[in-house]
Amino acid sequence: MSYSAGEIWLIIALTAAGTFAIRISFLGVLARRVMRGWVLRHLRYTPVAVLPGLAAPLVVWPDATGGEADLARLAAAAVTIGVGILTRRFLHALAWGAGVLLLLSWLGG
Repeated sequence: MSYSAGEIWLIIALTAAGTFAIRISFLGVLARRVMRGWVLRHLRYTPVAVLPGLAAPLVVWPDATGGEADLARLAAAAVTIGVGILTRRFLHALAWGAGVLLLLSWLGG
């Protein structure tokens, strides 16, 4: 099925409006209320729960290898996690993980 340029822009605009409406309906309701301490404590862990869910498929089933796991990505993920736990520094973990991935990818051909 082929769409014209106008139809594509209409789809983009409607999707943006729908996404905005969903988010503002939730945030608009909560913005005027004081949240309880236990809610705020649990909301702190949202990024920690979401980010691994976004990154794991890229490590375990990468498109670059046709969906097959490879040693370079698994090792880079392990180094990233290890450095992150040891140093508690995001940028250090990111740099070490990227370095290991680049090095192992270069060595592997």
